[in-house]
Order: sequence, then structure tokens, then C-alpha cells
Amino acid sequence: MGEIKVSPDYNWFRSTVPLKKIIVDDDDSKVWSLYDAGPRSIRCPLIFLPPVSGTADVFFQQILALTGWGYRVIALQYPVYWDHLEFCDGFRKLLDHLQLDKVHLFGASLGGFLAQKFAEYTHKSPRVQSLILCNSFSDTSIFNQTWTANSFWLMPAFMLKKIVLGNFASGPLDPEMADGIDFMVDRLESLGQSELASRLTLNCQNSYVEPHKIRDIPVTIMDVFDQSALSTEAKEEMYKLYPNARRAHLKTGGNFPYLCRSAEVNLYIQIHLLQFHGTRYAAIDPSMVSAEELEVQKISLHSSNEQEQ
Repeated sequence: MGEIKVSPDYNWFRSTVPLKKIIVDDDDSKVWSLYDAGPRSIRCPLIFLPPVSGTADVFFQQILALTGWGYRVIALQYPVYWDHLEFCDGFRKLLDHLQLDKVHLFGASLGGFLAQKFAEYTHKSPRVQSLILCNSFSDTSIFNQTWTANSFWLMPAFMLKKIVLGNFASGPLDPEMADGIDFMVDRLESLGQSELASRLTLNCQNSYVEPHKIRDIPVTIMDVFDQSALSTEAKEEMYKLYPNARRAHLKTGGNFPYLCRSAEVNLYIQIHLLQFHGTRYAAIDPSMVSAEELEVQKISLHSSNEQEQ
């Protein structure tokens, strides 16, 4: 149990990448927590937004791998925000504080929905260069919880945790997926009542993405073919919303492929970001490009050969 928490990789990550805390709102209680790793000269980094149950460190395997390739990567943890507009305004202030004009966003589940809402919110003065949406959705009504969204703030923490845990996979799982779930349960335990209640409110508050406002943004949709909290209908809706999106399918990975299928997820992220190499929106140190590109192409070729066999 809890293999990830005691793994050498996780301990190396915690000992080498500092957790920063930043306040950008007038309300001092709204604290953004983030890991910022990789070359500071990069002005268009990749930013990771976690799901309801996640903290910034759930993306530690992406941070370790991608910074090794020369990318600048930031993983975030949200303050307590109760509506999407408030979140978008706070996130814009955070980007201003970090002096980042445009960014690439990787959002998992709720994180993906918030990434789309932020792209929509800033469409007149764009701040989002591209989107990677992992197990994400475009309309909160799929959870059939819009009628309870306004009462989450009243519920005790144990009840909120029970609601979140109800979406976690049960039954027989391979060891990596079981470890991933154990780690997410541990992260969930570290969240307070207001953090959980606000995230569930954002997850279920009646809202949907307006695609015409973000249709020019390059998108990769990443999803899994095995059991996850998302219905097939929700996935189909995402494909319809982004007909030109690249699709990154994982045979297995459950709700948290970035933890239990990190090598595949990291490869898909690199493939997505390749299109920006050599432009001012590259998330990678230019001196690292040639070696990194060759490695990605080699891995892609190897995996496609394996599939053919």
C-alpha cells in the first residue's frame, strides 16, 4: 500500500523541487501552491491543473520526466474558489504575477474543465496557447449534481470525501493502478473541508464550455478505454466539441493515467508540444530540441511497431 509515496522518484521530487505559495487576491486566505521546475528562460511553460481529489504533486512523474527533457513545467493547486469566474480571474492574476503571457494547459478531469473555461474567459485577449484535456468534460450537467452544487459548502469533510471516493475504481486492478488510487486517496485526505467543497462546487455548478470562443486553440484529448469516472457519452461530447483535436487514447489507465501510465502520458504530452518547437511558444529549451525530438520519434516508432506485431 502507498508504494508511490515511498518511491525513490517521489522522494527525489519532494527533495529537489520546492513547493511555492503565492497570494494574488485581496483575500489573504486564497493561496496558490505550485511547483515550478525547468528553465526559467521559457516564457510559455506547460501548466498542470489537478482533478477534484488531486494536489499539485500528483503530476510529479510528468515534472521529473519533462524537466529532464528541457521543458519548463508548473503544477498547481487551487485556492478555495466557489465559481468559475472567480477561478478564472484568480488564475489570470497568477499568470500576471509569474509574468507569463501565454501558457499551455494540461487539465485532468475538473482541471481540464477549468482549463477550457479559462481559455474561454480570456478569448478576447488569449492567454492559452494550447490544451491537453485528460479524462475531461465540457458540461457539468453530466454528473447530475447541479441541484446539490450549492449545498456542498454545508457538508462535513467526511461526507465530501465519500462523494469523491465513490468515483474511484473498485474491483481487481493491476498493481500500478492500485498504487495510483492509493496515492490519490492519500492526497484526498490532505485536503480540508473548504478545499473539497469548493472543488466539488466548481465540478458540479451548472456550466458548459462555449466552443466557438476557443475553436482556434490546438487541443489534444487524452482518455482511457478502461473504467473511469467519465461516461462514454461525455467522451463523445468532447470529440464533437473539438472535431479537429488530436486524440491520445490509452488502453488502460483509469482515472489517473498520469500516475499509473506516466510513460505513455509523457510521450503524448511531448508529441502535443512538438508543434510549437522553434516558435516563441515553445515550452522547451531550444538547445534540448534535437536530442528530445529524436528520442520521441524513436519511442513512437517502437510503440507503433509493437502494436503492429
